Amino acid sequence: GYGLVYYAQEMLKDLGTDFNGKTVAISGAGNVAIYACEKAQQLGAKVITVSDSNGYVVDEEGIDLAAVKEIKEVKRGRIKDYLNYRPNAKYVEGAGLWQAVKVDVALPCATQNELFLEDAKQLVANGCIAVCEGANMPTTLDATKYLQENGVMFAPGKASNAGGVATSALEMSQNSERLSWTFEEVDGKLKGIMETIYANISDAAKRYDMTVGGKTDYVAGANIAGFEKVVNAMLAQGVC
Repeated sequence: GYGLVYYAQEMLKDLGTDFNGKTVAISGAGNVAIYACEKAQQLGAKVITVSDSNGYVVDEEGIDLAAVKEIKEVKRGRIKDYLNYRPNAKYVEGAGLWQAVKVDVALPCATQNELFLEDAKQLVANGCIAVCEGANMPTTLDATKYLQENGVMFAPGKASNAGGVATSALEMSQNSERLSWTFEEVDGKLKGIMETIYANISDAAKRYDMTVGGKTDYVAGANIAGFEKVVNAMLAQGVC
């Protein structure tokens, strides 16, 4: 979740802005969603949605993260229980989160194929400027294309959702070296990794002049950067 927000922050910088003062929609209420919410709030954003498989919550005053953590991490309850903590919030059963709110940034963190073409159209109509995937392919292909073609900056999960694997690698490094880093050290290293991923993808897209909808095509950039990494590794091993 932290990694997702670090990546999104770098992408927003390309627009000359950041999370501070932005309204954010997040789907899901698991590890990625909860900690994406936490980091976005730390950076000054107002997160107004969370969800689970039964429905979603909209809290226009800003999500009470402590309540979400207690519901999901302690009581293992359903997100509709959020109304017990914040009765002024709204709970809606079923899907439709992306069409229900007007936000600057959307972070789909729940499941595969949760953001459809009609959702993308509504996000565009509502002025959303960036969509960053925090799950494995949560945005359908036609929705992705629509977002890109209409000037919304879009980060594919293969890049923006790399924080989990990156942190696992940091854990393996600690184990191999018999070290124990502090939370702040791990967090700093993760931030650096996500910034490097963004820089590599942005550079690859710009070197090959990959744009769509007047914006950098980060999907193409991620594919190119990934391909180049494999090619360079094969060359280094004398495979080709």
